[in-house]
Amino acid sequence: MIDSTPSTNTLRDSFPLRPARAHEVCGAGGHVFASIVCGCANGSALWISQAHQHERLHPEGLAQFCWPDRLIYASGKTHMDVLWMAEEALRSAAMQVVVVQLSKPIDLTAGRRLQLAAEAGNTLGVFQIPEGMGSNATETRWRCSPHFDAKDSSLHRWQLIKNKSGTLGDWIVRWDEQARRVIVVSKVSE
Repeated sequence: MIDSTPSTNTLRDSFPLRPARAHEVCGAGGHVFASIVCGCANGSALWISQAHQHERLHPEGLAQFCWPDRLIYASGKTHMDVLWMAEEALRSAAMQVVVVQLSKPIDLTAGRRLQLAAEAGNTLGVFQIPEGMGSNATETRWRCSPHFDAKDSSLHRWQLIKNKSGTLGDWIVRWDEQARRVIVVSKVSE
């Protein structure tokens, strides 16, 4: 959900993300972005990572963005295991959102398979990727990072850097935990 002020028209065209599509996110704020996507969904979400990844999500840390009791965590031994799990989960329609943490690039064939699985299951796919490792098959790609402001530590910068069905954009946003929505922060005038 997005705040309905006129300044959010462009972001509203791209977020919430289109369902039945695969989307990518990179950058230091990728976990927050994926958590917000899960929080905007009305159903359950599956979060898949590779077993060797040292960082683990803490459910209480996600609670401000999404409902931890609606998240299922899974891990695969290899990159191929993670892609297989993602494809099966997307196609099954058992979850509304499937978040996948990747450490290697997705080739065009795998990216297309994931896109077709998302369409078949009417499931939203969010793939967290390292910078510069995106797939051409993805619907959108976002670069997300914390945004420094001495008066507000809750700001994030969301850059839409690839969009198959619209324009690109750059926004400073805040998650309103009480209202469960994204608020675009107005730019300070000179």
